[in-house]
Amino acid sequence: MTCSCIVSRQLRTIRCLSVALCLFALGWNPACYGQAKSIPGTPHDGQHDFDFNLGKWKTHIRRLLHPLTGSNDWADMDGTVTARKVWDGRAQLEEIEADGSAGHFEGLTLFLYNPQAHQWGQYFANSTEGVLERPSIGEFKDGRGEFFDQESFNGRTILVRFVWSDIAPESHQVEQAFSDDGGKSWEPNFVATLTRDQTSPDQAPDQAPSDRSSRSLGGARDFDFQFGEWKTHIRRLQKPLTGAHSWTDYDGTSSVSKVWGGRASLFELRADGPAGHIEGVGLRLFNPHSHQWSLNWASSADGVMTTPMIGKFNHGSGEFYDQEEFQGRIIMIRNGFSAITPTSSRFEQAFSDDAGRTWEPNWTMTFSR
Repeated sequence: MTCSCIVSRQLRTIRCLSVALCLFALGWNPACYGQAKSIPGTPHDGQHDFDFNLGKWKTHIRRLLHPLTGSNDWADMDGTVTARKVWDGRAQLEEIEADGSAGHFEGLTLFLYNPQAHQWGQYFANSTEGVLERPSIGEFKDGRGEFFDQESFNGRTILVRFVWSDIAPESHQVEQAFSDDGGKSWEPNFVATLTRDQTSPDQAPDQAPSDRSSRSLGGARDFDFQFGEWKTHIRRLQKPLTGAHSWTDYDGTSSVSKVWGGRASLFELRADGPAGHIEGVGLRLFNPHSHQWSLNWASSADGVMTTPMIGKFNHGSGEFYDQEEFQGRIIMIRNGFSAITPTSSRFEQAFSDDAGRTWEPNWTMTFSR
């Protein structure tokens, strides 16, 4: 579990407010301000449960400084939260900036809906680490959202609970609590109240304050070339690592928007071809300590984030790697960006089942304005 430099380990908990992609893509009747009604006997279709959160908000945060110690020492922060739609609302990106006596905090949360499980995942990252955390998973019932995960805190394994409540058109509340007794009791340690910002217009990404701070970080602007809208042609090898040479083509559009002044970006892809429809989202995060990027990908088919690809750019080209299981075998995966110009670029994914000695490309994308 990573942490913000201003509030130590606990501020990875702000992921419920702030939301956060690798390019591997195989694969309302309103009630309670955003929760759709379910037909009796059918699973609740919760894909619009977070609609209430869209827009710009003022937030006041109270944070318990020393959880699970018996302490009652709280700190306060004030800031703004902005949430925007992804996948027509079936996903959502939320950004937060806040200040208090401990300093400045900046983070994001990517909310992803899993249409198979009828659950949401909350994936958090803070700008001081640039790493996407493990998700908390849950759903909304009767106008209240509860999300859980299990984490290590001060060397102990605990349960973490997020609760979204008091949801109204102009306000709502988020609370985090810890339990070190298997959920028998819960200690709240983070409470945020949000009220809709009616006075301050949304700030254009190119003018955001964090845009200036990113200029001094080597590598933090490497993905600037991809901001904007693109025509996208995809070729996919149908049966990787089998010796087959049959490819499938897709055509569509992609867009890349700036987050944290460019130190993160959101990639959205839609494409169609003979094999069907592809819709996915990628969150790219810059780690200011390692000067590396992580590429995190999710498909709308399952709303689950895949293993991040890690790497960087050298001499105008980017290479990113990870190790995954593929058809029962552990293989290496490489993503690459090349042929970068103001109006075009190329992406390639390749697999290796011999520890990187040879690579078989299986997925390419060409981008043009």
